[in-house]
Amino acid sequence: MVQHLSVAERVASGKAARAKVPRSLHQDFEPSSNRADPVQLLERQAATRVPELVPIRYGRMLVSPFTFYRGAALIMAHDLDSTPRSGLKVQACGDAHLSNFGVFASPERRLMFDINDFDETLPGPWEWDVKRLAVSMLIAAVDNGFAARDQESVVLDTVGSYRTAMAQFAGMNNLDVWYARVDIESAIAEYADQLKPRRVKLAEKQLAKARTRDSMTAFSKLTVNVDGELRIVDQSPLIVPIDQLASGRERDEMFEVLHQLLRNYRQTLQFDRRILLEQFRLVDLARKVVGVGSVGTRAWIGLLLGRDDRDPLFLQMKEAEASVLEEFVGRSQFTNHGERVVAGQRLMQAASDIFLGWLHVKAGLDDQPRDFYVRQLKDWKGSAEIEQMSRRALATYGKLCGWTLARAHARGGDPIAIAAYLGKSQSFDRAIVGFSKAYAEQNERDYQALADAVKTGRVTAQTGM
Repeated sequence: MVQHLSVAERVASGKAARAKVPRSLHQDFEPSSNRADPVQLLERQAATRVPELVPIRYGRMLVSPFTFYRGAALIMAHDLDSTPRSGLKVQACGDAHLSNFGVFASPERRLMFDINDFDETLPGPWEWDVKRLAVSMLIAAVDNGFAARDQESVVLDTVGSYRTAMAQFAGMNNLDVWYARVDIESAIAEYADQLKPRRVKLAEKQLAKARTRDSMTAFSKLTVNVDGELRIVDQSPLIVPIDQLASGRERDEMFEVLHQLLRNYRQTLQFDRRILLEQFRLVDLARKVVGVGSVGTRAWIGLLLGRDDRDPLFLQMKEAEASVLEEFVGRSQFTNHGERVVAGQRLMQAASDIFLGWLHVKAGLDDQPRDFYVRQLKDWKGSAEIEQMSRRALATYGKLCGWTLARAHARGGDPIAIAAYLGKSQSFDRAIVGFSKAYAEQNERDYQALADAVKTGRVTAQTGM
């Protein structure tokens, strides 16, 4: 039964949590004597993934300490489990690093800024998302060569934005919290006075580019005409058409299995969107390598055509495994991890892809049961070029991410209790600066451990992919 506490009771809950777990305790991070071997954790994940793709994952993680961090959500979840918790829970992203925020189109065709990766989402401690975001900001600031003082400033601005935004949401009506969102063009106008004119123009240029990243752009880059039939291009090993994976009867059977999965997935869509999807026909499929941390999980892209050959729709079917948070915060209420991802995304995002849905494979192409979620491959998607950012630009980006994360947590948690816990001072902000410094150093050691494992031949990395 749902409890409906008064505002005063919710404030008291937050203050009681603060008394039990003081904000200053969040600065602590000391790796335990029995800390899990980071490479062993990565190998454990690799056991369920496509073997020939795992070296690509390691290669991408070895590009820099930051790319390593992007793929190390499981490692950090193990470490966060030993850190203080306030006891206040939200729908957590589970992997809220700065590159998992970005621009995409809302169903109303407005460019929105929001969290855009929910593979690890699960109800859990709100602090874990804040810490993962803050550490990513610090690592990015270090990679960009910022002075130590500026590194701290970026983290303070990020966490401070989360704290002040949560206080704002705590004072809002429930529906106002639910409708809150970041229209990216309005955000650029709001933050323009904090950026140099050149940086504002660059942001506007990137938004214009994002609007071109849709199915038509993907169509021009990813398809080729073969004997009068449109096919997905071969970019092995990153994009492997189904024709390269099998031939003859085996290829036809594989295509039909995947086609049936798409038919089943339709049932998870709203009725109107199901009708829209049924106006498209599937013409080709390919296996695709995605992301950094996700490399090796099974991901497929499907080319569908509507009224004619110039009306494409690309859908991506991505495998959903158990969240990295699960062994520390409990199992999901959803038996299907694809549904877990979709439910978490719909709760945390202000607006989600109209084709977002899920499916289950009882016995897939490798005779193993697997869960997937489905979405459009490209729909005005864009991401920030972190490596090119100045200190001021990265701090502004951090503020935007902090506000967005607070909004997501306010939708799936108790903003009044969390705001009461955080308070008005910078106590929590400064504690997270201390945590971020300590964890960034640990991340550097873990990055080196993977590099050493490659040198000794323990694992194989494929670079340049």
